[in-house]
Amino acid sequence: MSPTGLRRAARESVSGLPPAFWWLWTSTLVNRLGAFVATFMALYLTLDRGYSASYAGLVASLHGLGGVVSSLGGGVMADRLGRRPTMLIAQTATAASVAALGFVTDPAAIAGVAFLVGMASNASRPAVQAMMADIVRPEDRVRAFSLNYWAINLGFAVSSTAAGFIAEVSYLAGFLIEAGMTLACAVVVFARVPESRPAAPARQAGAAEVGLRTVLRDGRYMAVVGLSFLVALVFQQGSVGLPVAMGRAGFSPADYGSALAVNGILIVVLQIPVTRFIEHRDPRTLLIASSLLAGYGFGLTVFAGSVGAFMLTVCVWTLAEIVNAPTQTGLVVRLSPVHGRGRYQGVYTLSWSVAALVAPLMSGTVIDRLGAQWLWGMCAVVGTAAGVGYGVVMRRLPTERPAPGGMRTDTEAEVRTA
Repeated sequence: MSPTGLRRAARESVSGLPPAFWWLWTSTLVNRLGAFVATFMALYLTLDRGYSASYAGLVASLHGLGGVVSSLGGGVMADRLGRRPTMLIAQTATAASVAALGFVTDPAAIAGVAFLVGMASNASRPAVQAMMADIVRPEDRVRAFSLNYWAINLGFAVSSTAAGFIAEVSYLAGFLIEAGMTLACAVVVFARVPESRPAAPARQAGAAEVGLRTVLRDGRYMAVVGLSFLVALVFQQGSVGLPVAMGRAGFSPADYGSALAVNGILIVVLQIPVTRFIEHRDPRTLLIASSLLAGYGFGLTVFAGSVGAFMLTVCVWTLAEIVNAPTQTGLVVRLSPVHGRGRYQGVYTLSWSVAALVAPLMSGTVIDRLGAQWLWGMCAVVGTAAGVGYGVVMRRLPTERPAPGGMRTDTEAEVRTA
């Protein structure tokens, strides 16, 4: 493509989105640029503080457990208090708890504060996703979610690189910088991001309110959440199963880092152009294809015997990630009633939080008892099961869910997919 064509494609990728989206996008990017602690937490606990690897694993688990708890709480807050207040509360709480984590020294206190960090940092995610659904036109949502995912990965790529240099100077500096960057996010939201929660409809006779029970009783939606959990379980192996398997095979941490770097580079380079290709295509086909690519991308790892071969497998499942992330988030919006978006997004976020807890246990047990080849085979099976599940669940898909109380959105028509 010529330079002129590239510039035109870039303009089309970012055009038509409201200013509020771009301020929210900026807040996301700033947040991820300062995400240092998750990168060096294990090194901080084992090298700087002198704790055991088992204790570092416990702290990581408690951090993940906090995210599980706040997935539901953040969704409820986004619907009851509003998207903007939920983000402000979560971001200020994250800044305070991250700063505190840099100063506490007692093992029990570190574990407790790590739980609070996990809970606070994850609480804003349902609100952010619900707000994007509120302010972006339905036909632009896949593109908007893709741009947000691109910002997350760009910020993480920069912050993970900077974390190593900051840790060499001072771990405390890393905690304080992240706290400061998170506060900067809160300032951006406070100053520039307006509240987007739809006005509550007048209560009508017999109209049901949208609560967590409503979400949990929504059979098709919970089936999608279950499929999302399966896909997330596969993707998590890039950070939990792959390093262990490569280490057992005699590869160094630097080799693993080189292989995984392909993931971040491809997402930054390909996320926007691939989204232009997929944004108006059948989501059923995209989710089936991405599930299969994820499963068999990791399944191919069984044949990898060199760093280059591992990189090729990472390319396959990264393409699946690029397609799956915005498509899946867009599907969640289409299955969510307008006035219950926060709760629905919270339950969706829960599927990823639980996968982050289950994946390390699963991969460690399988590798120890059966061997890494069984783990990669299981990934292929799980990816296939998810693809079949999406094919069944999405046979008849609404473009937009009705609001509670009989209200209808402007795009509620049902469509049939092949």
